[in-house]
Amino acid sequence: MSSGALEIIFLWHMHQPDYRDHARSEFTLPWSYLHALKDYTDMAAHLERHPRIHAVVNLVPVLLDQLEDYTEQFATGNWRDPLLRLLAEPDLGRLGAAERKLLLDTCFRSNHLNVIAQFQRYKRLHDLFRIIEGQDEAALAYLSAAYFADLVTWYHLAWTGETERRRQPLVAALMAKGEGFTADDRRQLVGLMGELVRGVIPRYRALAASGQIELSTTPHTHPLAPLLIDFASAREAEPNAELPVAACYPGGRARTTAQLEHAIASHTVRFGAPPAGVWPAEGAVSNALLKLIAAPGCRWTAASESVLAHSLRQAGRELPPREQYLYRPYRVESAPGVAVFFRDEQLSDLVGFEYRKWHGRDAAADFISRLHAIRRQAPAGETAVVTVILDGENAWEHYPYNAHYFFEELYALLEADPQLRTTTCADFIARHPNATRTLPGVVAGSWVYGTLSTWIGHPDKNRAWDLLCAAKQTYDLVVGSGRLSAEEERAAAAQLSACESSDWFWWLGDRNPRHTVASFDRLFRLNLSNLYRRLKVEPPLVLAEPVSHGGGAAPEGNGTMRRAG
Repeated sequence: MSSGALEIIFLWHMHQPDYRDHARSEFTLPWSYLHALKDYTDMAAHLERHPRIHAVVNLVPVLLDQLEDYTEQFATGNWRDPLLRLLAEPDLGRLGAAERKLLLDTCFRSNHLNVIAQFQRYKRLHDLFRIIEGQDEAALAYLSAAYFADLVTWYHLAWTGETERRRQPLVAALMAKGEGFTADDRRQLVGLMGELVRGVIPRYRALAASGQIELSTTPHTHPLAPLLIDFASAREAEPNAELPVAACYPGGRARTTAQLEHAIASHTVRFGAPPAGVWPAEGAVSNALLKLIAAPGCRWTAASESVLAHSLRQAGRELPPREQYLYRPYRVESAPGVAVFFRDEQLSDLVGFEYRKWHGRDAAADFISRLHAIRRQAPAGETAVVTVILDGENAWEHYPYNAHYFFEELYALLEADPQLRTTTCADFIARHPNATRTLPGVVAGSWVYGTLSTWIGHPDKNRAWDLLCAAKQTYDLVVGSGRLSAEEERAAAAQLSACESSDWFWWLGDRNPRHTVASFDRLFRLNLSNLYRRLKVEPPLVLAEPVSHGGGAAPEGNGTMRRAG
C-alpha cells in the first residue's frame, strides 16, 4: 500500500457547439456567451483565488471562435445574436410578435426553472406568463414593454456567475432594484457583460502563463473522431451495433487530421505555444485516432475508465481492483509517443451529478476522503494519479450558488492537505517519465458507457450520418472542380467542419428532452443546407423534414453532462 502523496488531475472541458447560422451571420442560440458570463468566469475565479490548485482546462476552438465573435459584437454594437440585440434595444415597446415569442421561449427555458425560483421578482414574471401561456397573440399582446424589459434583464442577471454577483456593484444594484429596469440599466448591464466575455480568454491565458493551469485542445469543431475515421469502430465495444447505410464517412481520416491541425494552429496563435495534450471530443478514442494525435507531437490524451476496462479485457487481462490499474497513464503500442490518462468515472460523476444535492462542505469532505482511500490502496512504490474529467459548465447550474461553496471548500481542503497534490497531465509525465504502463491497443469508446452508442446506432443518429455522408460526397465532387473560387472553397470547408460536430448526433434520438432534440435537429439540417448552398447546389428536399421524431427525458449518471442550455 502506498504511503506517498496522491496526485490529482482535474480536466475541465469547456465546449459549446457552433450556434451560428453562417449564411446569415446570425447566432441561433445564446449558450456560448451565457456560459461565459456564468461558468467560464466562475471557474477562472476559483482558480485565481486558489493559486496552489493546478488543473487542465480544455478549450475547444469552436467555442473560442464564438467568444471572439461575441467580443467583437460587444465592442461594436453590431449584434449578431438576437437575444443580445433585444437586451440592447432602447425601446422594447416596438417589439414584433416574433421578438416577443423569442424572449418568452428563451427566458423561461424549462431546464432553468430551478434558477428562476431563486429570485422572487423573476419568478413573478414567470407566474404572470403561465396565466396566458398557450393563448393566442392577442393575449400575449397584454404583456407590456416594461414586462419584457424586466424579463430580458432578469434572464441575464440570473446567468451571471456567483463571483461576479459578489464583486460587481452593478449586478447587486440591479438585483436589489428587482423591477422597472430602464434602457440605461440594460445599457450598463450590456457593458459589464462585454467586459466579462472579453476577459475570458485572457484570464485563462494568464493562468497558463503563471504555470497554474495547462491548456489543452480538441479537434476544431468537436467531431466524434473515431466514427469520422471508421463507422465500424462502434462495433468494437458493441458488436451488434446498427450502422448507417453509408459504409463510411468519405475521407474521414483526412477530415480528422484537418480538424486536429486546425485546432493546434489556432491554439498556438491564441496562447503562444502548441498544446501538449488533446482531449478528444467526448473522450472518444480508437487506435487509429491515437496515431493521428501522436503525429503532430502531442504528448498526451485522455479517455475514460470504461474504455480502459474494455481494452484490458480485450488484451486477455483479468481486472484487479481499480486501484491496481486505473490510476496511471498508459501508452498504446501503435502510438507510444502519447500517454493516455483515464478518467475516474465514479469521482467525476459524483461531481457532475451527485454532489449538487449535498451541502458544499460535506461534498468536498467526501471527495477528499475518497481520494485518501485511493491513496491508501495504491500499489507501494508507485505514484498514483487520479484523473477527474467533466464539462466545466453544465453541472454548476444544478448546484446551489453555481457550485461556489463546493469549489471553495474543495480547493481549500486540497491546498491544505500535504498528502494530496493537484497537477497537470504534461507536468505529471515530465516528472514521472516511467510511470506509464503499456496497452496492446484500445477498444474504441467514449466517456459515456465506454461505447460510441450515444452518437451512432439509433435510427435517427444513423439517418443523420447518412445525410452528412451524402453532403460530403457532394462536397468532394464540387471542391477542386473549378466551380468555386479559393475563398468560396474556404467557406465551404468551414461549413463542412460545423456539420461534423459530435453534438448533432448526441441530441438526436429518444433520450433527450423533445424541445431540445427538435432545436438541434433544425440546426443540424440548417448547417447541411448551408453547406449545399456554399457548394452552389440546391439542398435536397429531405433536409426540410426533421431527422428525429423522438425525444424524452435524459438519464443522469451517464458519465458526462449535456453541453447546451
